[in-house]
Amino acid sequence: MTLIENIVSLLIGLVGSFFSGLLGIGGGIINYPLLLYVPHLFRLTGYTPHEVSSISMFQVFFASLAGVLAFRKQKQSGSSLVHKKLVLVMGGSILFGSLFGGWVSALLPSFVINIIYGTVAIVAAILMLIPNCGSEGDTEINTIPFDKWVASVSAFLVGMISGIVGAGGAFILIPIMLTVLKIPTRVTIASSLAIVFISAAAGIVGKLTADHIPIWATLYAVVGSLIGAPIGSYLSRRISAKGLRVALAVLIALTALKIWTDLLG
Repeated sequence: MTLIENIVSLLIGLVGSFFSGLLGIGGGIINYPLLLYVPHLFRLTGYTPHEVSSISMFQVFFASLAGVLAFRKQKQSGSSLVHKKLVLVMGGSILFGSLFGGWVSALLPSFVINIIYGTVAIVAAILMLIPNCGSEGDTEINTIPFDKWVASVSAFLVGMISGIVGAGGAFILIPIMLTVLKIPTRVTIASSLAIVFISAAAGIVGKLTADHIPIWATLYAVVGSLIGAPIGSYLSRRISAKGLRVALAVLIALTALKIWTDLLG
């Protein structure tokens, strides 16, 4: 890889992980289109959807890890913002789904991976338009109720899809947690990072069996992730919960629009 290619990979990882910490997403929804399109803007050798999926999954793993560590320092009512019971239930289901999806991705044509990504992004953007049903009060985090069966099944499906496209799945997991499970916004953001970390760990195992991993591009994207995620987590404390939801909805909508424009163009 050339110096320019290294710098571009580093910056893509940094940008994706910044939004990971800011919005509680793994960054895959941002990195997927960035890795797919940005290298061509600099007239560099681009990556195939399979390679993009692999790079993105590794980046999501380290970005979510950095984000979780940053959120552990944040407290609400004397406890961590992470809902431990929710993470346990959804994390276990998303792990198996992501393992399966990561293995299946190697068997799918590139255009199918793009179609899956674009479809899920649209669904997530629509879900974000539904008002948050969760309370934003000072309720004890781990006593917030949720439907365990709905949480488990939805997490498995999200994990399967995220394993295919190389995203942690938080860009659709968050709307589900907010609108279906009715988890408060800030608890959702912190908890989703922990769930995404589990999903990405399983997804990496699946990607390793697929052998579509550009080593140096992945390494520089990961380094960028370790820089950007803590910055995003720090700034998230200074933005209102409503502002975070609006930012995420806009981000998802723009990404979906770009993907489908290219698919149909």
